[in-house]
Amino acid sequence: MLDIAIIGGGPAGLSAAINGVIRNKKVKVFGNSHTTSYIYKAEKVDNYIGMAGVSGKEMMDQFMSHAKEVGVEFHNGRVLQIFPLDKGYTLNVENEFIETKTIILANGINTENPLPGENKFLGKGVSYCATCDGPLYRGKTTVLVGDSESAEEEVNYLAEVCEQVYYVPLYKSVEKVDPRVKIIMDKPVRIEGDNIVESLKLKKTDLNVDGIFIIKESVPTTQLLDGIEIEDKAIKVNQFMETNLKGVYAAGDCTGRPFQVAKAVGQGTTAALQAVSYLHKN
Repeated sequence: MLDIAIIGGGPAGLSAAINGVIRNKKVKVFGNSHTTSYIYKAEKVDNYIGMAGVSGKEMMDQFMSHAKEVGVEFHNGRVLQIFPLDKGYTLNVENEFIETKTIILANGINTENPLPGENKFLGKGVSYCATCDGPLYRGKTTVLVGDSESAEEEVNYLAEVCEQVYYVPLYKSVEKVDPRVKIIMDKPVRIEGDNIVESLKLKKTDLNVDGIFIIKESVPTTQLLDGIEIEDKAIKVNQFMETNLKGVYAAGDCTGRPFQVAKAVGQGTTAALQAVSYLHKN
């Protein structure tokens, strides 16, 4: 079992991980590559103390190098859901289940609102993982909505098990998609059905399907961890980065404005030290 599971590998997550490892805790960072962080794409960062004029790439590469040097472990994969245990939590990481005593949420800004019907039909035809739930739709019709090229691997998997697969990419350069998949360049509007999913309504057409897979870079926090308190579209924390859930902390952009690296790094440090303190008391 992990001592601290950190969701997100941006500045806040890496700062938390470094401080957790330095305090001799078993720590692992879950998420996508650090190259997907918003700051990585910044041409120049002038307001981080001691690193004037550095590019976002240079900054994140240095952060990552530091984390690896102290022995931080990484798990490349999306955390789909978090379940409470008697003493800790279980992470569903693309159908791999990992237990942890504490959690630090550092999953950044979630700019997308769920589709109308997405929450209603979650588990009733809507899924966030094709490789996890694809076999349930063997011989049936499905559609996958993906916001990046990483979704192509999942839609290709569906092509192997489903009778008909539609792909609605929310990006321009579709590259490696199985020829059995029908690509539809359109925008999702809402998910419809009675007790279970029946169709995905797009701007230009409707797709009658048995299942809908929505593959995003990250799962919305409210769907990731049931009961987490949100305020002004951000995770509500106190000065110690504690959330309303026992043993769960948050740091960085997911806690709201200001969206600054210095704030993220400081909050990551605070969250890790508070998690360590919690572990010593429990």
